[in-house]
Amino acid sequence: MKFEILVNSIELTHSHFQQQANKAVNVSLTLRNWLIGCYIVEFEQKGEDRAKYGDKLLVKLAKHCTAIKGMDERTFRNFRQFYLFYPQIQPLIVQQLQLNPIRRSLTTESGNEIKNEQLSIWGSLTTEFQLAEFQLKGEVIVQQLSYTHIEQLIRIDDNLKRTYYEIQCIKSSWSVRELKRQINSLYYERSGLSAKSELLSEIVKQKAETANPTDIVKSVYAFEFLGLKTKDAVEESDLETALLDHLQDFMMEMGHGFCFEARQKKILIGDEYFFIDLVFYHRILKCHVLVELKVEDFNHHNIGQLNTYVNYYKAKEMQTDDNPTVGILLVTNKNNALVEFATASMDNHLFVSKYLLELPKKEQLEAFINNELIKWNS
Repeated sequence: MKFEILVNSIELTHSHFQQQANKAVNVSLTLRNWLIGCYIVEFEQKGEDRAKYGDKLLVKLAKHCTAIKGMDERTFRNFRQFYLFYPQIQPLIVQQLQLNPIRRSLTTESGNEIKNEQLSIWGSLTTEFQLAEFQLKGEVIVQQLSYTHIEQLIRIDDNLKRTYYEIQCIKSSWSVRELKRQINSLYYERSGLSAKSELLSEIVKQKAETANPTDIVKSVYAFEFLGLKTKDAVEESDLETALLDHLQDFMMEMGHGFCFEARQKKILIGDEYFFIDLVFYHRILKCHVLVELKVEDFNHHNIGQLNTYVNYYKAKEMQTDDNPTVGILLVTNKNNALVEFATASMDNHLFVSKYLLELPKKEQLEAFINNELIKWNS
């Protein structure tokens, strides 16, 4: 046996079982989310004390489920919608519960312990399920789509339209970003209007971004489900991770009052999560400083995104005695670096000038990035 064959066999074996593990994580995550959605709906309909919580049920759940990462009102709302839109998954749930019943010891409000209580579903879930028109089998949905894909799909009310995107996503192995892009570009509607829908399909297929098998387990939902740090899921490359590691230290060593607050800070804007690379609080300026690093050429979307984060902090995070938040955008390609500041539409130019006296100068930040790139490429 040649040595190269041995290496190839090891790599193929690793790849095969890694994909199996990724799929297993996704299946468990997806089934968990559907079942939680089922519990919520059943409680809203038949819970003995449902009137006590009413419209604030999801808010109450978010406050009480703090032991589970990533659970907030939006998340629970999506779980509920997932359950309502995908009833064909219930036979898989029943099979899972028959094989591995969920048990734990519960304590009632009066202090009485209920041992080995199985979490039951008030409704009548069954392995027998009749597919409705325009529905893919539950097995197909769970095995072929990540929960992150499903989160995009449950925003579509029309069953036919949603199934169309499910099929296209599975057939073409679309990434989540590609699915979102196609929905926003009205691919379904354009396909119906196109005289040559096959030609449109071929054009879309050629330009589409496909999913990597490891993307499933690297989603934020999977990392939170497994109890891992989300920062490892959202940093896209070794270069980006290394730059952020060193940039964090660089900012702290500048001696200008930077106090580190968060890395890959998760914020919710509308119905979508975003992640801010680095968040500092500046004790001299008495304001937050947000830092975004983009390992790509400068484009207006970058500065627009940073401005959105700055305005979010202005609306949601600023205290009454805080000064306006400032953002720093660092953009890099293989040859050079560019730094831009976002100041949330500050009209007072003197105030902006005061900020720039305390913050690192553009030249310092650009020199830092360029030096890091030299180290990386050497």
